[in-house]
Amino acid sequence: MTTTAPALAGIAHGTSSPAGQAAVAALMRAVADAEPLLTVALGFVDVQHPDAPETLAALPAGLPAVVVPLLLSAGYHVHVDLTEAVRAVTDRTVLLAGALGPDDRIVELLRDRLEQAGLRDEDVVVLAVAGSSDARAVADCRVVAERLAAASARPVGLGFLSAAEPRLADAIAAARRDNPGRRIVVSSYLLAPGFFQDLVEGAGASIATSPLLVPGSAVPRQLVDVVVDCYRSARAPAQ
Repeated sequence: MTTTAPALAGIAHGTSSPAGQAAVAALMRAVADAEPLLTVALGFVDVQHPDAPETLAALPAGLPAVVVPLLLSAGYHVHVDLTEAVRAVTDRTVLLAGALGPDDRIVELLRDRLEQAGLRDEDVVVLAVAGSSDARAVADCRVVAERLAAASARPVGLGFLSAAEPRLADAIAAARRDNPGRRIVVSSYLLAPGFFQDLVEGAGASIATSPLLVPGSAVPRQLVDVVVDCYRSARAPAQ
């Protein structure tokens, strides 16, 4: 550990799913292993504790920090919750990084998950995203769908699990109606198992991929690199 480099505080959404909790904790352990000179901490914006203020308060006194949202799109939690939490800190310098996506390395991981699920040339793909009331987050999700389409050389639909339209079940139904007899494969653009992944798996697709983090499997290096790069990008202007 060094007293000069800011701490990396990864702030996830939080989940009541033990599998999801374990997966996110494993991600942060992998980040700590990749960056052994950094102080690495994990907190949450909802459901679990410590929350963001508690996470920052628990860091060594006076140590600066970079909050890295472990969120795939920059919606309300980034622009409001975490922005306010960072602004409220008075005993240390705290910077806020951007969300993890869109990022081509995550798109690569989505493509890998499709291949692992047994994607066929004739299958129809729909990207499942959490959804947000923030138009910027929705736009980010559309960018990911476009990049996945380019990476997989096929059209990719888009379905939201909350807040935005079309809802995933409707997107699946439309894809099935437009492509009779073909399998509808949902690509899960979710970080870890939990309530939303359960919704993905129950939305009526022929196949649903695993989320980006799979409990019991190695943490994808792409995700570790994205987290670290978000930290470095936020820190760079202050260096």
